[in-house]
Amino acid sequence: MFIRHRHGWEIPEANATPEALGSGLGRRALLGAAAASILAPAAFAAATPALQSFPGPMSAPVNPLYTPGRAITPAKYVYTYNNYYEFGSEKDIWEQAQALPLKPWSITIDGLVARKQTIGLEDLLKRVTLEERLYRHRCVEAWAITIPWTGFPLNALLAIAEPLASAKYVVFHTIEDRKAMPGLREVWYPWPYTEGLTIAEAANQVAFLATGLYGKPLTAQNGGPIRLVVPWKYGFKSAKAIVHVTFSATRPVTFWEAVDGSEYGFWANVNPDVPHPRWSQARERLIGFDRTVPTQIYNGYGEWVASLYTDIKGQQLFR
Repeated sequence: MFIRHRHGWEIPEANATPEALGSGLGRRALLGAAAASILAPAAFAAATPALQSFPGPMSAPVNPLYTPGRAITPAKYVYTYNNYYEFGSEKDIWEQAQALPLKPWSITIDGLVARKQTIGLEDLLKRVTLEERLYRHRCVEAWAITIPWTGFPLNALLAIAEPLASAKYVVFHTIEDRKAMPGLREVWYPWPYTEGLTIAEAANQVAFLATGLYGKPLTAQNGGPIRLVVPWKYGFKSAKAIVHVTFSATRPVTFWEAVDGSEYGFWANVNPDVPHPRWSQARERLIGFDRTVPTQIYNGYGEWVASLYTDIKGQQLFR
């Protein structure tokens, strides 16, 4: 029998600072304003000394197509406010996450593909073109952040994988490192963390594989060294620390769907008019800013993704 354990987001939180940024600024101005208005560099270093060991800068051109329409979240919050159950159910797991080795890293691609392969991350990055995208991120818990991700379109990985015509789904698995991830001791969870998309969703231009954020390589607590980013869905769909990608003819049972399918389904597309069974999704709290804003259907990405679901009937697309 499954034993229900309280989720991290059910714990009271108070993590907001006065708003100091407008949404009409350019990207570089936003980042500069965020740094100046939240913490001076010396104060930031003193407050979070371990962050100074993060990797150096990485450069990639900004894709101007995806404008977030709101201020970028100050990096401090994104680095230190994390959901990552492999490390624990609280939000403050970023220090524990530093124990996860991010190099060397490889990804196995198998299932319904032309040929099975295991490719090192460094070799994979030589075969794709990196870019930076500014995406809104909407958590099922009704909070939101806005992040400059560096990475490449997921459809580039599909081109490398060469899925067969019989493949209908792409399944992602997170690493299981029992030395570095104490949360894996919680045996009632269906490890490894598993997520999935339809082939059509994975091929959509908005679907992204991130290897960096804020112009630096992706940190462990944020899903490094490589994670999925599907911003029109609730954040739990964006699998972290990916080590295995498989192509399947059958729909996978994903991690949170296995835990409680009545609350966390396979599709999990954002919709303000479809509440979670225990809370409203009509508004979202902007982390790092002292305000809430209305939630947008598909998190505002409907222009690109709504057509994926026009022929799907009788399924809970928004849960």
